[in-house]
Amino acid sequence: MSASDKNRRREFLAASATVATVATGLAGVGLVALAPGVQLIQPAAAHDHGASSKVRWGLLVDTTRCASGCKACVSACNAENAIEPGSGRPAQNSQWIRKIELVEQSSGRAVSLPMMCQHCEQPPCVDVCPTGASFRRADGIVLVDRHICIGCRYCMMACPYKARSFVHEPLTRQNPEVPRGKGCVEACTFCVQRIDAGKQPACVEACKQAGHDAMLFGDLKDPASEIAKRIASTATSQVRADLRLGTGVRYQGI
Repeated sequence: MSASDKNRRREFLAASATVATVATGLAGVGLVALAPGVQLIQPAAAHDHGASSKVRWGLLVDTTRCASGCKACVSACNAENAIEPGSGRPAQNSQWIRKIELVEQSSGRAVSLPMMCQHCEQPPCVDVCPTGASFRRADGIVLVDRHICIGCRYCMMACPYKARSFVHEPLTRQNPEVPRGKGCVEACTFCVQRIDAGKQPACVEACKQAGHDAMLFGDLKDPASEIAKRIASTATSQVRADLRLGTGVRYQGI
């Protein structure tokens, strides 16, 4: 066997091993380099873009101030991230944040609250992603890299909050700072493009402008931050706290 034939055989075996490892990676197993020059995914740290583990971004929602029927946060999210209705198929529309109504069966007490990606400390979506497209930044924001998302939707099935959407149709309008694309999964990003610029998420600003001021965003790790002080002094809840996911979104009044 000539040297060139041997090299081609090595390349074929490396490619075959790559395919086999991708198949075994569907359960969330980390994928690693198999041969010189062959690497399946980049480590999560490559996605951080300067994010610091000294910060843990979080959101506190006061349901006692969240008005039933108000969708200011939803409208602001859609406008900021260029999320538009699809062509006549509402069930396929992307939905990064939605308003839900809860009723306590024993008392009949009703509360209204926004539900979005909870930006978990231990995100199930990241665990099951076979390509590394779903990842958690050092500062706690959970994102999807659409360049390596293959649209398998395992993350959608794994999310207990039904917080992720799949883009079924071509997109006609885009915010250059918020890359989206057909065939990819997406979800609330805490408006990461605004956070990295020192601003607040669009939903938080809209809620304040609507006069409700029911959403408080900040650094959960900073004891001097307003959100940390509120959580320390007021009873708050995590949705499905029994799953022990360490959500970055907390609720007051539920």
